[in-house]
Amino acid sequence: MKESFEQKKKRAVKILSRLKKIYPDVKTALHFANPLEILVATILSAQCTDERVNKVTSGLFKKYRTARDYAKADPQKFEQEIRSTGFYKSKTKSILNAAKAICDRFSGEVPNRMEDLVTLPGVGRKTANVVLGNAFGIPGIAVDTHMIRLNRRFGLTEAEDAVKIEFELMELIPKKEWTDYSHRVIHHGRVRCFARKPDCAHCEIRDICPSAGKV
Repeated sequence: MKESFEQKKKRAVKILSRLKKIYPDVKTALHFANPLEILVATILSAQCTDERVNKVTSGLFKKYRTARDYAKADPQKFEQEIRSTGFYKSKTKSILNAAKAICDRFSGEVPNRMEDLVTLPGVGRKTANVVLGNAFGIPGIAVDTHMIRLNRRFGLTEAEDAVKIEFELMELIPKKEWTDYSHRVIHHGRVRCFARKPDCAHCEIRDICPSAGKV
């Protein structure tokens, strides 16, 4: 029998509760000290490991301290500085143009509203939610590949589109938990629920996951 919305919501809260016990202190692995730094780091993290991004930003953040610094950067030099993160040409374009927009439209400060953040070049809802949740303490569900894979396996969504999944999860997960739920699911995807061969045998939520032992 198909699970009702209320049943799914109760199970989502159970999954959330279990993940909180397993990973009580989990947070973003990206290093940052302010909204601009987490914005830049998140753009760089696309198709790249957080470890590699942190290596690149350790020097980058010392050189570029304000949005104006990025806006005035030489694109070719910047490309070489972030080259090891992959897709460096498109990332350079996104970061430098976003910085220019921040300077032109937001007085050099990263905005703290979703509707403003998504107007910046290279910034979609996932990046905006990472910035809001981690830099401003505003709850947001950041849907990356781990979030897509795991929430589909959890049976909390059948969607494949990140934005659709985000809005479905907003109905199932209490708002105050949105940011931390994202962190915990992503971490679980990295240490237990792998893409190719999930470790269901040792998974702490296998009893409430409909995909346990079936992937």
